[in-house]
Amino acid sequence: MSERPVLRAIDIWKSYNEGEESLSILRGASIEVSAGEVVSITGPSGSGKSTFLHVCGVLDPPDRGLVEVAGVDVWNVSESRRARLRNGSLGFVFQFHHLLEEFTLLENAAMPAMLSGISRREALDRARGLLCEVGLESRASHFPSQASGGERQRAAVARALILSPAVVLADEPTGNLDEENGTRVEELVFHLASRLRQAFVIATHSTALAARADRCLVLEAGILSGPR
Repeated sequence: MSERPVLRAIDIWKSYNEGEESLSILRGASIEVSAGEVVSITGPSGSGKSTFLHVCGVLDPPDRGLVEVAGVDVWNVSESRRARLRNGSLGFVFQFHHLLEEFTLLENAAMPAMLSGISRREALDRARGLLCEVGLESRASHFPSQASGGERQRAAVARALILSPAVVLADEPTGNLDEENGTRVEELVFHLASRLRQAFVIATHSTALAARADRCLVLEAGILSGPR
């Protein structure tokens, strides 16, 4: 039997009202992602890449369409169940790391686990292991202001992984980095996909990152094209 996808988004439609007009962003976009797979999504600015990730990430409901995370129809369950799925089965990495400046990199990485009710000690132990995975073991006690852009983004990846999500959704994760640090984050993504069988869906303008993905999809006119 084939393995169930960790993420399915089928026939997703999404529009927003601008004054008296309705702006159609997604017009039947679909994707299926398996464990350990890296899928890139490219497309022009304003094509709806972020909107699609927000719908897949249970941050914004579709007008119509099915979203399943770890086999659960996320828009057909209670809000409390949806919040648990969002926090436990999905990880998020954005162009800007959004680390909390008053906490160390270790504490930042542990934060989602502590907020979910895991003890501080266990959360910090998990975070310490993940910082080792992302090459930041020697920087754990540093604050974001003491870290480089690439180090901060790698800490954000560790934070996204702390609750062992089914899939990590990344929106331009290298877009705010120089070439060297961008390459480091790219290498980290593929290392984690291989070592931990972590699935990633990455919206990116980076042709190098897109080319390395297991599949590269293009979002244009509200539809994802390419090998699904």
